[in-house]
Amino acid sequence: MFSAEALKEMDRAVAKYPSDQKRSAVMASLALAQEELGWLSPEAMAFVADYLGMPAIAVQEVATFYNMFDTRPPGRFKITICTNLPCQLRDADLAADYLKEKLGIDFNETTPDGKFTLKEGECMGACGDAPVLILNNKKMCSFMSHEKIDRFIADLASSDTASSSGANATSGGQTAAGPAIQPSAPAAGVTVPLAASTVAPIPAATRGKESST
Repeated sequence: MFSAEALKEMDRAVAKYPSDQKRSAVMASLALAQEELGWLSPEAMAFVADYLGMPAIAVQEVATFYNMFDTRPPGRFKITICTNLPCQLRDADLAADYLKEKLGIDFNETTPDGKFTLKEGECMGACGDAPVLILNNKKMCSFMSHEKIDRFIADLASSDTASSSGANATSGGQTAAGPAIQPSAPAAGVTVPLAASTVAPIPAATRGKESST
C-alpha cells in the first residue's frame, strides 16, 4: 500500500520512542499515509493500526479528531479557515460565509468539479492575522478580505487550468514550453510555510475538531 520511502519514514518516526510506546508515532504515521495516498482510507488506517500494534478504532479516533486529516478524498485545493472566537472578532465568520457563497458549498463539502474542499479549522496560532486560512495543510494565508479571497480563488483556478493544459499539450514525448504552475504555489494574501518538509511533525498549534481557543 505504501512506498518503501514512506515505510522508511514511518520506521524513523517509530524509532523516536521506546519500543513499548510505538503508538506514540500514530500522528506522524497518519501524516505520512495521507501524504502518500492523498487521504486516509479505512485500509490506510487499518495498516497504520497493524503497523503500530494499536486497535483500529484508536487510530480512527485520532484521524477523525484532528482536522488536518482527511477520511474522505478532498478536492485538489483544501481550504481550511479558522472560526475560533478571536478570529471571529476579526470577521472570520464573514470570510467563511463569503467562501461558502463563492464556492457554492458548505463546510466539509467539495465542489462538483472536485477542485475545492472547504473545512472549518481550529486555532492556527495567528489570531492577529485573521481572517486566516490554510491551503492544503501547508500554506497559511492571512488578512483574507473578500477582495483577497477573490484573487486567491482565481489564482488557484487559473493554476489548475494551466496545469491541465500543460498535461494535455504533451505529445510524442514533447512537453509544452514552460513549467506548469503547481497548485501549492502561493496565492493572494500573506503566505507562510507551515513545515520545512511534507513529513515534518504536526504543528503544535493545531487543535482537535472538538477543542476551542
